[in-house]
Amino acid sequence: MKILICFGTRPEAIKMAPICLALAKEKIAFKLCVTAQHREMLDQVLTFFGIIPDYDLDIMQPNQSLNKLSSKILLKMDGIFEKENFDMVLVHGDTTTSSLVALSAFHRKIKVSHVEAGLRTYNKLSPFPEELNRQITGRIADFHFAPTVKAKQNLLKEQVNETKIIVTGNTVIDALLIAKDKLDSGFNNVFIDDLKQKIDFKKKIVLITGHRRESFGEGFENLCDAVLEIAKRDDVEIVYPVHLNPNVKSVVNTRLFGVKNIHLLEPLNYPSFVWLMSKSNLIISDSGGIQEEAPTFKIPVIVTRDITERAEGIKEGCSFLVGTNTSSIINKADDLLNTSDPLKGVINPYGKGDASKLIVDFLQSVDV
Repeated sequence: MKILICFGTRPEAIKMAPICLALAKEKIAFKLCVTAQHREMLDQVLTFFGIIPDYDLDIMQPNQSLNKLSSKILLKMDGIFEKENFDMVLVHGDTTTSSLVALSAFHRKIKVSHVEAGLRTYNKLSPFPEELNRQITGRIADFHFAPTVKAKQNLLKEQVNETKIIVTGNTVIDALLIAKDKLDSGFNNVFIDDLKQKIDFKKKIVLITGHRRESFGEGFENLCDAVLEIAKRDDVEIVYPVHLNPNVKSVVNTRLFGVKNIHLLEPLNYPSFVWLMSKSNLIISDSGGIQEEAPTFKIPVIVTRDITERAEGIKEGCSFLVGTNTSSIINKADDLLNTSDPLKGVINPYGKGDASKLIVDFLQSVDV
């Protein structure tokens, strides 16, 4: 079987890297295509995991529209499929890259496997455009690697054949444990050294991230107001790697710059972020991946979204859905910061680190 793996963003790269490594370990040949929907952040992950693409579409341009991005992916993927025949294409999750690569493969009658399949909010505008990307990819996919039983149940409700769904856990935990092993074995870089110098880790560390389109404008303004209030506590250090999107960066830098215990940083590379996350006491974020990763380190996450497709963490008490209401963020942050070991006894519902092995085992068994 001739396999093509395709992804374009940093989160996809993190979650697909363990599959690439597992395939290589089993000496199963595959080709890797990156669209580079995120350029810098993608390249950092590839370097850390030692992965070299066979195809690099390099489609990123500042502030390009989703339609322009989509048209480029379709056109350039068609060029690859004209040069080389594949039996199976693996895509991940919810990005424009995933849905358009899946569509391109479908047009060529190539089988599609969807990693991190079955996540749903059933609100096509939240997260936007990710929710519809997931649903489109799910309709096209021939095989579905669901990270949880709930994700499988979502697919079954959509009448996906149960024999085509494999519950694997989430590959982000595989990646996290690979990174943790490297850090525990002495991996270091200048960014980690810089964090150690800038931040007082004797205090409680509140890590902030945010990038969702649906929070542009008032949502990020409310988040900043909440962060300013939390920063009034004497026992906290707030660390905020600010997303490069100008809709995020302009608001955050305008409202939060110059506060003594608020550290606004450039986006961190993957190992540095994992290191910082492991040192944190609380995370406030709209990221899906962080909702999955943080329970491994026993760190609670305040989710600044109105709805989440990762309901397992809410149910288990790992994550707390509050939206972008300023007072709700402040109140939940105070509650968690004032609680000793708020995730005591909680087991990460998103997996234990063997998802990539289960996926590769399935690929070896399937007949296409």
